[in-house]
Amino acid sequence: MSYLNIEVKKIEPVVDELNILLAEYNVYYQNLRGFHWNVVGENFFVLHEKFEELYTDARIKVDEIAERILTLRHHPESRFSEYHKLSKVKEAASLISDKKMVAQILADHQQLLKQMTKVVQKAEEAGDEGTVDMIGGYIGSLEKVSWMLDAWLKETKK
Repeated sequence: MSYLNIEVKKIEPVVDELNILLAEYNVYYQNLRGFHWNVVGENFFVLHEKFEELYTDARIKVDEIAERILTLRHHPESRFSEYHKLSKVKEAASLISDKKMVAQILADHQQLLKQMTKVVQKAEEAGDEGTVDMIGGYIGSLEKVSWMLDAWLKETKK
């Protein structure tokens, strides 16, 4: 029985892009964990909590992306060796300043948003409304968090 009303051949490019997004979210997640563990200085309390909030959200999205791939009757990539090959989000050094951590997160967000756009484009071409809906929500949420982190980085006039 097929519960999907989508041609199998049309879904393969969507799954390919979702697997790239899955790889990128896994690398991003681990970057956030490293930042959470290693942040120091006067912004410790705020950023330690924020990084935990972000990696908790990323962990949930990793699971949802993998489950979407399974829903589309394919298998999610699960090997870190493949994640490193597929992902344009790269491992980040975690012994850096708090401002560099936030700047790195914003760079990761930029790449995640680019990949999400590719997923949506392929999903729209395939008529895959479930993926379009899921990723559309991710985009709005990540854009808002990015705006807030960018505002945090700004210098204020005293």
